[in-house]
Amino acid sequence: MADKTYPMTAEGKEKLEAELERLKTVERPKVIDRIKVARGFGDLSENSEYSAAKDEQATLESRIVQVQTMLRFADIIDSNEVPADEVSLGKKVSFVEDGDDEEETYEIVGAAEADAFNGKISNESPIATGLIGKKVGDHVTISTPGGDMLVKITKVEG
Repeated sequence: MADKTYPMTAEGKEKLEAELERLKTVERPKVIDRIKVARGFGDLSENSEYSAAKDEQATLESRIVQVQTMLRFADIIDSNEVPADEVSLGKKVSFVEDGDDEEETYEIVGAAEADAFNGKISNESPIATGLIGKKVGDHVTISTPGGDMLVKITKVEG
């Protein structure tokens, strides 16, 4: 496990730290209280509230361990260390697909920060993998599960 790093922006690390704090100080005590209340309902072998609370506790503790691991092995990427017109983690990249005038823009972030609905794609995604290291004006073939797409990088910000 120690060999794996989790590339992320400083903002992504801050969000994970806040999530970890909330999980430990808010969510964990809530689950512990639910378990205590459910114990009072009698026979634990037939107590669905107790069973559900224990399942929730296991899920919560698993997420806490996962977030702690990501933070412990975080690799903070500073996009300022990369030339301004080069695509890298932490930057927004705009491109047009060949034969299409509609520009698409995504921010490339670490997998832990990815949120496609808000335009943040993982650095491990096919689009990001195809674009990282390329520059404004480059024509790039990106291999996606839906087939190859040819794009031209129009803008890099970050």
